[in-house]
Amino acid sequence: MRPRNERDGAWAADVIAESVRGVGPGELPRRLCEVATRVLPVSSASVSLSGVGMPVPLSAGDDRAAELMEIQASLGEGPCLEAARTGAPVLVADLGAAPCAARWPVFAQQATAAGIQAVYALPLGDRAGCVGTLDLYRDAPGTLTARELHIAHLIAKVMTVALVYLPCGDEDDTRPGGTWLTELAHGHDQVFQAVGMIMARLRVGADEALARLRARAFAHGRTVPDLAHDVVAQREAFDRD
Repeated sequence: MRPRNERDGAWAADVIAESVRGVGPGELPRRLCEVATRVLPVSSASVSLSGVGMPVPLSAGDDRAAELMEIQASLGEGPCLEAARTGAPVLVADLGAAPCAARWPVFAQQATAAGIQAVYALPLGDRAGCVGTLDLYRDAPGTLTARELHIAHLIAKVMTVALVYLPCGDEDDTRPGGTWLTELAHGHDQVFQAVGMIMARLRVGADEALARLRARAFAHGRTVPDLAHDVVAQREAFDRD
C-alpha cells in the first residue's frame, strides 16, 4: 500500500485534473481557487501576481476573496505580500491574536471584520523566483494538517505551472496581441500609469509615489485601482506641497 501522503496527493491530483479538463488558460486560476475550497477546510481563495511595489490581483473564487485581495494590495500589508516577498509560506492560524495585530494592524482588523479568522498564503515558486501567491481564507481559527498543507502545496504547484509555462497567446482571442494573462491583470495597468504620473508631477521615486497613492486611497476609503483610474483620467490630482 502506498504511503498516505502519496495516496492523498494522487487523489488531489485527480480532483484537480478533472476540474480543469477542457478549461482555457484565462479560466484556470479561478477554477483552481474553486478547487481549493472543495478539497481544503477553507472558505475562499485568491491568486495574485507579484508586481513592482504591489501585488496584482489575478483571480478569486468569490467576492470576499476578491475584496481581501484588493485590501492587501491597497494597504501594502498582509500575508500574501509577505509570502511573495520571502518566497516562503505564511500560515496564520488566528488573525485575531495579538502578534497578527502588531504584524498587519489594518489588514488583520479588516479581515476579521469581514469574517476571516485564518489565512494561509503560499508562494507560487520559491525564494529563487516567486511569481505570485495562492491565498486561502478560513472563517474559523485553526491550522492546516500536514495532509491538508500537502494538498495546498500541490494546488499552488499546478497554479505556478499554469502561470509560468502555459502559452500566453489566447487562441480564442481575436484581438491582435491579446493574451490571457494580460487580460486577467488588465485592471491594474492603470495603477502603474498613475504611479508614473505622480512620479512626474511630484518628482519623487516609484516607492514614494505608490505610498502616496495608497495613503490617499486609504484616507478616502477607496481601493488603489479605483483611485488610480481617476488619476489617469485626470479627475484626481497630486500637487506638490
